[in-house]
Amino acid sequence: MSNSFIEQVHYIRIPVKHLELSAHWYRDVLGFQLLNNTQERAILKINEGPFLLILVPTADETFAHFTIDNKQEFSIGFTSPELLKFHQHLMDHQVKVEEIKEDNGHVFFHFYDPNGNKLQVHW
Repeated sequence: MSNSFIEQVHYIRIPVKHLELSAHWYRDVLGFQLLNNTQERAILKINEGPFLLILVPTADETFAHFTIDNKQEFSIGFTSPELLKFHQHLMDHQVKVEEIKEDNGHVFFHFYDPNGNKLQVHW
């Protein structure tokens, strides 16, 4: 099999209802670096990696997750070496979080941004 022409994922776009509020939430609660914030989008960087998260404002009822059998499924998964501390941090900031689960040595939980986008973090 040959190598892909695609080198890596550069960014993922997330729909948000309130761009300014969302940009500050991702910066202040999740600790992402806010690189650019205009009326059309907010660009955030996660640590030193090349990956970007772009928040795009919309009035539509849409999310960055999908459903299977009418059950919400996340599209974006993050990693955190301090899963328990991160879970508590989110609860301390009144973020909607689900309980921590373990599946064959895979520890994870789901949480929601202020726009209702379902996200996952694991370790």
